[in-house]
Amino acid sequence: MKNLYLVLTILGAIVPYLFFFQFIQTEGIDVAAFSAAMFVNGAAGGISADLLLSSFIFWVFMFQQLRKKGSPKPYAFIVLNLFIGLSCALPAYLYVRERPESMKAG
Repeated sequence: MKNLYLVLTILGAIVPYLFFFQFIQTEGIDVAAFSAAMFVNGAAGGISADLLLSSFIFWVFMFQQLRKKGSPKPYAFIVLNLFIGLSCALPAYLYVRERPESMKAG
């Protein structure tokens, strides 16, 4: 499973950026336009709301997992989630959780 998580992390980083680059080419780096485009219609709004809620749930899950010995710290995955997306952050987190116990400490 570890190798599958790594492949999914890479795909989860590349695929969203194909769309982000397309947006940046037409609109430039415009956070307000990007935010408006997320909710431009019901379909986009529903997907965006689902993704935002899923990301928040993932963050809660990661902080709850800190109680377990050897769980990865969530901060790097939150950064991945914010700057790339859940499709990269979630499999990256699962990949790190698959590491041998001796490498998780720290």
